[in-house]
Amino acid sequence: MPTPQVETVTIDELNCWRIRHGDAQLVVAQQGAHIVSYQVDGQPPLIWPNAQAAFKKGKAIRGGMPICWPWFGNLERNPLSVQAMRQSDEPAKAHGEVRAIDWELLGVGEDGDALLVEFIQPLAEGQLPGWPHDVALKLSIRLDEALNVSLVSYNSGTETVSFSQALHSYFAVSDVREISIKGLDGLRYIETLENWEEREQSGELQFAGETDRIYLDTPDMLSIVDPQWQRKIHICTSGSKSAVVWNPWTEKTKRFNDMAADGWQGMVCVETANVLDDIVTLAPDEMHVLALSVWAEAIEAQASEAL
Repeated sequence: MPTPQVETVTIDELNCWRIRHGDAQLVVAQQGAHIVSYQVDGQPPLIWPNAQAAFKKGKAIRGGMPICWPWFGNLERNPLSVQAMRQSDEPAKAHGEVRAIDWELLGVGEDGDALLVEFIQPLAEGQLPGWPHDVALKLSIRLDEALNVSLVSYNSGTETVSFSQALHSYFAVSDVREISIKGLDGLRYIETLENWEEREQSGELQFAGETDRIYLDTPDMLSIVDPQWQRKIHICTSGSKSAVVWNPWTEKTKRFNDMAADGWQGMVCVETANVLDDIVTLAPDEMHVLALSVWAEAIEAQASEAL
């Protein structure tokens, strides 16, 4: 395996690293320990590199793989035990406190034939605004034949803590209207666009409009089937029993100043999460690992219909 290449680059206002390992290239921003893009030579990107993303200090990057922690989404939609952890009268930021602050790079090194990149978030140990709890937080990125990401939370304090979280992954697709997601059939989900009603998935999930769903009791493997690009993206997870599937479609995308008007067509979010009843509660000295592995598998093009 060739020696990994690590290059420090500045994208607008943010410090980033461009890392090449074998035939894979990864871009990570220091702000948020945010995976901006991931691509294997000769293939379309796996992690969606939003061409219109804003790389501004203090502004969360749209696209890639944001880290949502210590709550997901709107804090008021979280269980009371998660809400009670926050001690501030200021409005709570969407998706928590760690995705728009700098993380500390522990190192980039080889681990056998794999490459390991590790970050920590020191402010999580008692210094996050309005969240005075001690949790050692580490993000590990391992590159081998797959992209492997793990978010480790260790309660280093003296009191029990509760939090929700997600690896808010944006996956690149040829056209979201042409793909499907396997592994959700028969699962219960919360339809957030329809008064948060609980429903049941029937068949593979396909997309015909804005989608924002929380799937419950999810299996450890989901797959994005993309016939146009002749591939399946496999998403293997652990430490999670919930997944959020999101695409803003046309109208919501118009509200974003950091996404092209047609950007919704080339992405779909399948977010590895701990939300609703699937939150994490850690007693002192307990640890939780939220992890996913992502890789692509070629599939044969569908045969043309006989004339």
